[in-house]
Amino acid sequence: MGNQLFSNKNIISWLQYFSDQTDIDLEHVKLLDITGKNKNLIPAVEAHRCVLVFTEAGNKEIFYKMWEVGLGDCEIVYNEGSDPEGPIKRNKVKEMIDRGINASAGMIVLNPNARNTMHFGMDNQRFVLGSVKYVGSEIRSVLLSKMQVHESKNICVISGESIAVEAAMMAGEGTVIAVEYKERDRETMEENVSRFGLTNVEIVDHVGEDTMKDLPVPETTMLVASASLEHELAYLTSINPEMEFVIYTLDFGVAGSIRNILERFNIGDITVLQIAVSKLTSRNVFENQPTPWIITGKGLG
Repeated sequence: MGNQLFSNKNIISWLQYFSDQTDIDLEHVKLLDITGKNKNLIPAVEAHRCVLVFTEAGNKEIFYKMWEVGLGDCEIVYNEGSDPEGPIKRNKVKEMIDRGINASAGMIVLNPNARNTMHFGMDNQRFVLGSVKYVGSEIRSVLLSKMQVHESKNICVISGESIAVEAAMMAGEGTVIAVEYKERDRETMEENVSRFGLTNVEIVDHVGEDTMKDLPVPETTMLVASASLEHELAYLTSINPEMEFVIYTLDFGVAGSIRNILERFNIGDITVLQIAVSKLTSRNVFENQPTPWIITGKGLG
């Protein structure tokens, strides 16, 4: 097999094996080789009814992590050994949480409850409880939409923990650089990365050449405006003069002055909008959430 654990020939042989041994319709199967970098299993299973996963031996917690995020009723279709031959076995994920992957092989994950669509705005209860106060899911949905995330996009997220997590789920072929200035926030971010099985997140403690020079250059940056805003803009526009920005702030003064700040860094196509969200409580009273300004712009090169 050389340096590539699963070649095209191997993949085709596994597809043929499952086609011969099961009645599963493989027409819309999602192929996922998680032996490589930037391959996230959990988001793929959540979004597809049938995923053919290629794994390597030694992954001890793969089924436990799936069960932990609510995928315990998914069915695993597999065999024993590392070759596409022999009898088929079928078990629920919740029946396999105490076992890992013993051999490099292919397996099918069936999720009848897959959404089959891109999902914005996960419930905050799904994230790790830690030092972070997560933005409301409705606001996060708008931010992710403005970021125009696609599967192979490289993204930088500054002080936006839950946004970094969801962006990483959607950009499974790209890299998300999560900048967290506080140590406790970095620890919470690491716990979220582990919980959702994300392999395409790089966590750094500040924006600068010493932390980001060896990482993919972002196409889009989402940031929470802070005292370091201008430093962040200066560095990010220096490595990508055409970078797109999505900025979140609750500060009216920042919203009012942001156009002048962005123009100094040759960022144009600027829009400033404010979002208000109210929720009806169990006492039949509308409760107002914070009303942030969301600013977008693009480097003019």
